[in-house]
Amino acid sequence: MGTSTPETPAETPALLSVGEMSARTGVAVSALHYYERLGLIAAERTSGGQRRYPRHMLRRVALISVAKRLGIPLADVQEAFAEVPLTSTPSHTDWQRASRRWKRTLEQRRRGIEQLERELTGCIGCGCLSMRACRLLNPDDRLGDSGSGARRIGL
Repeated sequence: MGTSTPETPAETPALLSVGEMSARTGVAVSALHYYERLGLIAAERTSGGQRRYPRHMLRRVALISVAKRLGIPLADVQEAFAEVPLTSTPSHTDWQRASRRWKRTLEQRRRGIEQLERELTGCIGCGCLSMRACRLLNPDDRLGDSGSGARRIGL
């Protein structure tokens, strides 16, 4: 038996086409273009004008997808990514900083949802079924003077 050498895996490309990026992330090409216009991701251009995404954009797109699934606005994602380098591979420290920023945003959203839950539970429990006339949350409809729509719920 001869000496065998382990197969060397095919070298992974440093840049991915928009189609490859879409296939790898499950995100539509049009969404990738939109994220790029928002500055959430960045692509390099070939001499023919085709987009090529650095591999580190896969992580950014994955996090954007998670945020979208959780109902987190893209503006919040932009804020979380504000200090994460776009044109070079982010370091562990860069991602930790973004993670802390995002955690604060998520904690604020959680508190808002918990407040909404308490207020809705109280309102539904009162039985009047009227936020306009409710004596618990809006005595004498004082909040009506400040405009239409929800006034106590700051989402």
